[in-house]
Amino acid sequence: MTAPAAAPKPAPTPREQLLNRIQRDIPITRRPYAVIAQDVGLTEAEALSILREVKAEGVLRQVSAIFDTRTLGYQSSLVAAVHDEDQLDAGAEIVNAHPGVSHNYKRNHDFNLWYTIAVPPESDLEAHVQKLHELSGARLTRLMPTLHLFKIGVEFDMTGKEDWNAKAKPQYTSEQRNIGYAVTDLDRAFVTEFQKDLPVTEEPYADACAALGLSIEEVAAHAEKMKAAGALRRVSAVFRHQKAGFTFNAMGVWAVPQDSVAEVGRQMAEFKAVSHCYLRPTYPEWPYTIFTMVHGRSKEEAFGKISAIEQEVAQGVDHAILYSTKEYKKVRLEFYKPEFYDWAKEHLGTEA
Repeated sequence: MTAPAAAPKPAPTPREQLLNRIQRDIPITRRPYAVIAQDVGLTEAEALSILREVKAEGVLRQVSAIFDTRTLGYQSSLVAAVHDEDQLDAGAEIVNAHPGVSHNYKRNHDFNLWYTIAVPPESDLEAHVQKLHELSGARLTRLMPTLHLFKIGVEFDMTGKEDWNAKAKPQYTSEQRNIGYAVTDLDRAFVTEFQKDLPVTEEPYADACAALGLSIEEVAAHAEKMKAAGALRRVSAVFRHQKAGFTFNAMGVWAVPQDSVAEVGRQMAEFKAVSHCYLRPTYPEWPYTIFTMVHGRSKEEAFGKISAIEQEVAQGVDHAILYSTKEYKKVRLEFYKPEFYDWAKEHLGTEA
């Protein structure tokens, strides 16, 4: 007997389409929300009303540009550390005080503290991490820098209607990066203005244009140059995971053999559910080469997304699922902050 066909999923509403759309890209034009509203079947006024509402609710954290740390010359890394359980909270607080640390989580593993850190071009990343290792009382600290970026780009399915194994070509990969890019004074000024939370108004770029002394057309042209160089990924909305309903994250780590990492990493990155996909180094106590991050409205959803990856492209591959059990810090990295140099001078005796 043939099983009954699954009922078709209802089409996304214009509101749901809008919330998905603003995560992909917000054009740099005088009235960008008028363009986006037309894309999803709303008026500009309706779109702005919805966005102001979700911002007031705390779901929409900010609208700003997303820059590539490495193309701008910053050095960055994921760091995994082992702390005694009774010392973990105190150690995390010390790590949080570093201005270059943007994310810091407790995870369900012997490596129980995971944080990301970025430092300016003139800085010594390893020296900063070593000092954090000492100050925080970690028993073991491992640098896990990106060896290859298969994908980065958090986009939540606000419709709840996408299949867990839905696919899409990644927007941003290592191929877009230009590590030898020479950052100009205008680039620095652009970053300083566009890393701010842009207002949800008819003309959200007006203040940035005024600060830069450029027309919207000139700003858009410079943005395209930075995109072509890989320094600017996009301008987009950033949601608060918890407020948006995505209360659970899972980091699937996979012991993919070195001769297969390029193809398997590419395939894993095509899963829309995967927000981050990287090749990272291994250590004697850490055999995993590829990292994939997913988010879900529940543990079951997040684990289901990891399972979908396993079934399609990683059957038989040794893997583990690490998930956050406590969030210590989560902020957007801000470039060129004076606080960073103050920390370096106090703890390392250097200007950077």
